[in-house]
Amino acid sequence: MEYRFLGRSGLKVSALSFGSWVTFGEQVDTDLAYNQMKTAYDAGVNFFDNAEAYEMGKSETIMGQVIKKAEWKRSDLVLSTKIFWGGEGENDQGLSFKHIKEGTEASLRRLQTDYVDLIFCHRPDKFTPVEETVWAMNQMINEGKALYWGTSEWSADQIRKAYDFARENHLRPPLMEQPEYNMFKRDKVEKEFSALYEDIGLGTTIWSPLASGLLTGKYNDGIPEGSRLDLEKYSWLRKKLLESEEGKAKLRKVANLAAVSDEIGVPMPQLALAWCLNNENVSTVITGASTVEQVEQNMKTMDILDKVDEEVMGKIEEILDNKPKEDIDWRRN
Repeated sequence: MEYRFLGRSGLKVSALSFGSWVTFGEQVDTDLAYNQMKTAYDAGVNFFDNAEAYEMGKSETIMGQVIKKAEWKRSDLVLSTKIFWGGEGENDQGLSFKHIKEGTEASLRRLQTDYVDLIFCHRPDKFTPVEETVWAMNQMINEGKALYWGTSEWSADQIRKAYDFARENHLRPPLMEQPEYNMFKRDKVEKEFSALYEDIGLGTTIWSPLASGLLTGKYNDGIPEGSRLDLEKYSWLRKKLLESEEGKAKLRKVANLAAVSDEIGVPMPQLALAWCLNNENVSTVITGASTVEQVEQNMKTMDILDKVDEEVMGKIEEILDNKPKEDIDWRRN
């Protein structure tokens, strides 16, 4: 396993990490979760990602049970949660000081830990002043409930505003962002955030590297039974990825990418993960899985990185034909 610094910090995270979105509590029970996380841990994964919203807390509960059962040393783990959607109550959602405090404490109880290493604002909150959110996150760190804080799916301007306010008031600024990033979703990571990597030392913990399974190639010939897109709960995602004209165009590209993966002898999922890892601004790639075999295959990506060289990356770029254009300067004047 390779370990990378998380942005401009001294914290090292495994290049491949493990997340529980969609699977834990939906497709994966505690016993299977234990086997998956142990397989990832044995491969060198130290970062395990979660959120209060995942299965309404059940995902955190399962992960906490697994960690307790495995008896791993806490200092060997980097654990995260994300705060925004905590329940149905008037103050159980958003990024108010009240919900950040109460949501964080509830997550810690479910995870059975005294602190998380990383805490994310799961989405921007248009109703709460960013100043309140920054103060609240700083307080979670002061109370020892989290070590670093960041954002997920925020814009560059929103991150910059939070960072500047924190610096001006001697508070802990956001360190990392968790954006969606894959071969079909590139603009934010490759263009919009470009100035933030250098200016504020932004780290990234990217999610959906396989584009919800699209880049595995398993949907090229239909929807496999038991797969994520076979679940009625994700019918909206099925329509977006497979039934729209955009989705069909992406499937044609996946078929061409499969030819490249066959040529170099690398499975499609590993090719897609390696492509993400080749971006130096990616701190860690969050992987997910519904089976232990998928975890094993994902982890083997570290063994084939040298095969996805500059020549292969060029072939992929030609197929994708979606490289972000350098037409916007996101730096401040």
